[in-house]
Amino acid sequence: MAKNNKSTETISIVITSLFYLMIINFFQNNNSLKPQWLVFADAQAVKIGVVLDMESMEGKIGLSCINMAISDFYDAHPEFKTKVVLHVRDSNHHLILMSTEAVLDLLKNQQVVAIIGPQTSEDAEFVANLGKKAQVPIVSYSYTIPLLSPLQNPYFIRVTQDDSYQVQPISDLIQAFGWREVVPVYVADEFGSGIIPFLADGMQKIGTRIPYRSAIQPAATSDRIEAELYKLKSMSPRVFVVHMDASLGSRLFLKAKELGMMSEDYVWIITNAMADVLESLDPLVIQSMQGVLGVKTYVRRTRELEIFNFKWKMKFQRENPALLNANMNIHGLRAYDATIALAKAVEEVGVTNFTFQRTNNAASNFSTDISDIGVSRFGQQLLQSILRSKFRGLGGNFVLDDGQLQSSAFELINMQGSTGKEIMFWMSSTGFVKNVTSVSNSKFTATKADFKSIVWPGNSTIAPKGWEISPNGRRLKIGVPVKNGFLQFVTVTRDPSTKKTKATGFCIDIFDAVMKKLPYYVPYDYVPFSEEEGQPTNSYDKLVSQVYLKKYDAVVGDVTIRAKRSLLVDFTFPYTESGVVMVVPVKNNKKIRAWLFVKPLTWDLWVAAFCSFMFIAFVVWVLEHRINEDFRGPPGHQAGTSLYYSFSTLVFSHSFNVFNNLTRFVVIVWVFVVLILIQSYTANLASLLTIEQLQPTIRDVNELIKTGESVAFQEGSFVKQSLLEMNFSLPNLKSYNTTDQLHELFVKGPKNGGIAAAFDELPFIKIFLAEYCSKYTMIPPTYKTDGFGFVFPKGSPLGSDVSSQVLNVTEGKEMTDIENKWFQKTNCPDLGVSLSSNSLGLDSFWGLFTIAGAAALFALIISLASFLKEHRNVWSDGSASVWTRIRTLMKVYDQKNHNSHTFRNSPQQGQNFLGTSSSSPFPQSPSSFWHNSGRGFNIYEEQSTPSSEKMDINSSRLENSIEPC
Repeated sequence: MAKNNKSTETISIVITSLFYLMIINFFQNNNSLKPQWLVFADAQAVKIGVVLDMESMEGKIGLSCINMAISDFYDAHPEFKTKVVLHVRDSNHHLILMSTEAVLDLLKNQQVVAIIGPQTSEDAEFVANLGKKAQVPIVSYSYTIPLLSPLQNPYFIRVTQDDSYQVQPISDLIQAFGWREVVPVYVADEFGSGIIPFLADGMQKIGTRIPYRSAIQPAATSDRIEAELYKLKSMSPRVFVVHMDASLGSRLFLKAKELGMMSEDYVWIITNAMADVLESLDPLVIQSMQGVLGVKTYVRRTRELEIFNFKWKMKFQRENPALLNANMNIHGLRAYDATIALAKAVEEVGVTNFTFQRTNNAASNFSTDISDIGVSRFGQQLLQSILRSKFRGLGGNFVLDDGQLQSSAFELINMQGSTGKEIMFWMSSTGFVKNVTSVSNSKFTATKADFKSIVWPGNSTIAPKGWEISPNGRRLKIGVPVKNGFLQFVTVTRDPSTKKTKATGFCIDIFDAVMKKLPYYVPYDYVPFSEEEGQPTNSYDKLVSQVYLKKYDAVVGDVTIRAKRSLLVDFTFPYTESGVVMVVPVKNNKKIRAWLFVKPLTWDLWVAAFCSFMFIAFVVWVLEHRINEDFRGPPGHQAGTSLYYSFSTLVFSHSFNVFNNLTRFVVIVWVFVVLILIQSYTANLASLLTIEQLQPTIRDVNELIKTGESVAFQEGSFVKQSLLEMNFSLPNLKSYNTTDQLHELFVKGPKNGGIAAAFDELPFIKIFLAEYCSKYTMIPPTYKTDGFGFVFPKGSPLGSDVSSQVLNVTEGKEMTDIENKWFQKTNCPDLGVSLSSNSLGLDSFWGLFTIAGAAALFALIISLASFLKEHRNVWSDGSASVWTRIRTLMKVYDQKNHNSHTFRNSPQQGQNFLGTSSSSPFPQSPSSFWHNSGRGFNIYEEQSTPSSEKMDINSSRLENSIEPC
């Protein structure tokens, strides 16, 4: 019986074993139906290292998300043949030594195929170098410092954006409001300072200065933070960009609220280092940050994200019951997506590839010696698989570009109440937009009006101007020059009883008018500048340098904008005319010079006019000689008549009649040219007759330099240096302060210790000429300068505002009223302009001469063509030589044209050019032609003549029979 029971038990075990084998075989052929416990039993475990600060909130949130990612991923993919197994190491509160040992242990002893982390910046670069040595990918979801780039270390993968990405939206925001100065406030470590070079470049592109950089130590005490805030409060800028972690930033804003730095005059902008974790901040901190602007990483709100947040919140509270205010942030989402990407890459590479090649000097299986770290055999394949990853994650699209997550959108938030209100969205392709789904081919440039929904610190809806005129409440000190002359520009007086200084003048009135137009009140006082008490300002360069030395807040006066000065200070737009000119005495010359009449025209124009008269005379003679008795007779008579007729058109007294229509055409055109030429000559001569009564003593600067004459400049002006650069010698330079002193120097003359000329800026010269109108004149050229401008420190926001208002004043009626108040009007003629004009030249009339010449040539060609056609029997006869035909045509042309209506009633009409009777058929044939027979010419009549009889005429008889004219 016992034996039967034993046999039965054995059979039962066999049947059970066969049943289990069938089940295993079934699920191996049907992976989708395989239970999870059986899947994990078959999956190949792949070691992944995790290095985080487990004592920090960020570390706890990151690890929780990583664990959830593994659980969710393999629940969704039970058929995968690999499974990530985490080996977690604590970086122990940022201790680099402990973090390094943890990474070495993971690489050498655990032989992990990838590492997620590190969380902190102190050990990131060292860990990345270890990963490169072992060819193990280092995947970081929270390291945002731009200094460490995947381009420098290919095994370092950043699944987030570095801090430089948010510089552009911050720059666009500052540019929209026109803030000219910004102070960065950052933690004094590698994380805080990493963004500063990029922020400085961004501000430089939009013309915004960074006058000060506020660096606060990570472990700074409250007293140290308070001292730094007091320093910021004493400065003019009121726009601060805060870049630090939430723990230090919370202490900063609590102290700023306490010191009254969260009022309506201030602008605070936080980077995403704080903006991304606002939900985790204490309510007291949130209350102290009212009105703060923040650049936050945009994450699209989806149903999957909401479900994940709910599940994570429940799980995190179970694991960390003491942490009640934990909230999900962008780093947790990035950790989740990075883990999913890593798990997918592990499965893609395969189960048999994750082995290490040990070094030859490996001394122990368990050590942390850097020298014997093995090399992952298929680390390169895993790296490429991670870089190729593309999917829609919880944090957005997961696409790596050059080892770094592609840029995502940002949202501009405004702290209102207990949360950050969305104001606008920013994308690299569009700039600031209202809707994150906006698509545009060009970047939108935002303006101040686009941010009208912002509530600023102090619960103000008016955008702060971004700077304080006088942080400590003092009145601005405006330096003004002390002058003894040209008091129309600046006059400084001192009340003996009150001891108060008062400044008046053209420049003062302009500055006061500009300051009144500013949208805010600016208290200021004028302070006279003089190196010696009671003495005038000796050097305007020294006056300008007082602004650079911060002794004055600005300088107002007749200060010229110069390139050398602009290296130290900023100038506003000019408010006066510009230019340095030369002024010289004039001399009376009432006796007009004998040859003044030739000055209106240049010599080339005189020659061209004379040649044209000769040419017209020749053309008229050619056209009229055969038909007009007035142009016939002895050669001298013909030449005189032709020239007289041509030149008489000057006074329009050409009395001879012309009968040829071509002549009349030429004369009409020529008379038109002569009319314009004479009118221009008369006008220029009249002008010269007026000007020549007052002649300048000097016409050119080069004359002064060659002769070594003395010249003058205004005391303290930059003109002195300009004269030295023009090669004037220093002993020949004299200075003056008033118009009377300048006049006295001119009266003395260069031989008696005076001057021959003076150089000064145009506004001063105009005042001088207004007093001595008939004695001096300006001589060109005018040497370009930029005019008078107000002086402000480099990058001063007040200077920028004043500069814009200068244009409003100078373009309006107020400028005219101020000029009429300080400057008297004068009707002095500007002789310099007249003297600079040249005599009329050929370049002004070549078009007219071309028209007249073309008309004359046209008439001449038509006339000669008609003559040659009439006597084609002569020039087409090939039996005679060329010279004989030409001579014969010339003799024929010298005869009267009896067919012309002007000779039909003439007594000589009955004879032809051979002296024969008019009854002969020959002279009445206009188409007779000549034939050379060897002894003379045979003249043949055409069929149209009364007789066709051939006539032999001896050539000598023919020539002798031609009647001379």
